[in-house]
Amino acid sequence: MSPPTLDQFLGEIAGIIKEKNGTQLQEYLIYEPPLPPLYNKIVSEIKQFYPPNSQKALENKCISFIPEYDEGDEGGSRTSFVMFMVKYFAFLRDLNIENLIETHDLLKALLNQSILALSSSIGVTVLPTVVSLSRTLARLAIGLDKRPELIEHLIRRESVVESEATERVTLVESSANVIREAFKKCLSERSGPPSGIDSNGKPEGRRIGIYLMANLCLKLFFYCRKLRSAEQIFGNIYQQSPPLGLFPAAQRVTFLYYLGRYLFANNHFYRAQLTLQAAYDQCHAQCISQRRLILIYLTTSNIILGRFPSSQLLQQPEAAGLAEKFQPICTAIAKGDLASFRKYMDLDAPNAEWFLRKRILLQITNRCEILIWRSLARRTFVLSGSQGAVTSQGDVTRKAAPTLSLQDMLTLATLLEKRILGLGEDTPNPNGLTNGRTRTERNHTNAIFVFPRAQTPPPQEEDAGVPYGYVDPDLADVVESEPPLLTNMEVIESVIASLIEQGLLHGFISHAQHRFAITGVKDARPVQVGFPRVWDVISARANEEVPGWVKERKAPAFGPGMVVNLSGARPVGAASG
Repeated sequence: MSPPTLDQFLGEIAGIIKEKNGTQLQEYLIYEPPLPPLYNKIVSEIKQFYPPNSQKALENKCISFIPEYDEGDEGGSRTSFVMFMVKYFAFLRDLNIENLIETHDLLKALLNQSILALSSSIGVTVLPTVVSLSRTLARLAIGLDKRPELIEHLIRRESVVESEATERVTLVESSANVIREAFKKCLSERSGPPSGIDSNGKPEGRRIGIYLMANLCLKLFFYCRKLRSAEQIFGNIYQQSPPLGLFPAAQRVTFLYYLGRYLFANNHFYRAQLTLQAAYDQCHAQCISQRRLILIYLTTSNIILGRFPSSQLLQQPEAAGLAEKFQPICTAIAKGDLASFRKYMDLDAPNAEWFLRKRILLQITNRCEILIWRSLARRTFVLSGSQGAVTSQGDVTRKAAPTLSLQDMLTLATLLEKRILGLGEDTPNPNGLTNGRTRTERNHTNAIFVFPRAQTPPPQEEDAGVPYGYVDPDLADVVESEPPLLTNMEVIESVIASLIEQGLLHGFISHAQHRFAITGVKDARPVQVGFPRVWDVISARANEEVPGWVKERKAPAFGPGMVVNLSGARPVGAASG
């Protein structure tokens, strides 16, 4: 006796394959519980007629219904889809939602087999099902990762430790690696024109799934912080993908968001703001949560580049609550208040946890300090700087260069630090390099090379058997903490020299006179020449090309993996036509 419901189901699947209706195939292959009554009946028949030890019989049953079709461009045949259907029925039969780890393994095996079916001539038909399986696997992997008590032994089983230096592969990363195989299948489509674009200007064949699969991979790689794997995705797309503009808006926005996040994490802030700005502009106005995610990193990138968010932007629905996070940073930069900035960005500050969770704290802390020093120098010049006196000797008129007293800048910086530290204004300033740390001051790494190593007190007689104040040998050269010291002239001069080198100040330092002189003033205002806008300086040097973002169609070039059609070539020396 043959299972009637299963036979009917396979007959309908065969009809869908003949029509190459991928959407309908994905709708038919339901696998997430709770299953409809008809599918529960199919599961019962599979358990009755095809128990776990009868895979060959189930395979023959599928072969009897699945029609023959041409082999794919990568050698795929009907067998790959038949085996996928066998895996699908086995998944329904063996599924146990009480055991999420086993479910994850079954789902990953099913996805693996569906990816093999992508290589056949019906790969485009199978693609929607592959996307659905990939999304479910990604969701399940992240859910399991948030419950470490369930996956501890699974992690040990999947970890391949060849040496102590080998990095362990997590559950999420292993799932992403499976989905990446589907991405590679979509990207390596060889049918159609070399550009991958059909006559209607749309991606052809499996290429329509490039960014769907890439975005799923990027989601998982960013979740488990595997940016190097994400870099491979961007590199492959930049070399082989059709232009991003040919794909739906949702895929474009998601991809640009992850590309911007990747560039931000690698300190390419100008390119990050280009991609994040494009993602924000193309994101639908009703997608508040998505626009908010983009806006957080877009705002941070722009602040680092010297551009502050406008009040109009901060009043948008997606910017709710961001003003109280970013406005103190902008205020500290504008005023040149380094002490207040360091206090606000301290790890014990109220908003530090939020900045850490968004992974933007270190970038803000490290990159915005130099902007604060620039503002402090500009503020000092406006208050007490020399605008350049004009002198005449006979018929010769000379104008001295406008200058800034570094001693005045040091005085102002010290005053601001004393206020934030709660010190009196009459507290004497120390000499030498800064080598202390409080919540508003950090000890520079080079201090370990400047100061002598700490001296260990001699052992006391009552503790002759145990060294007094024992120090581990690995920490013997560590410098002991000292009382907090304030900024000194060496720090001021090094900061000004750094600003000049970066183009954020225009002039030179006189170390003998402790002054900064502005050059090239002529008829312009000294403050405009000596302190150019940060954004203007950075944007003038920046390259608009963003690796990973395919904006235009690329002409096919010869290289590895290229297929050249020589069927119409003439023999060497043959005359034309």
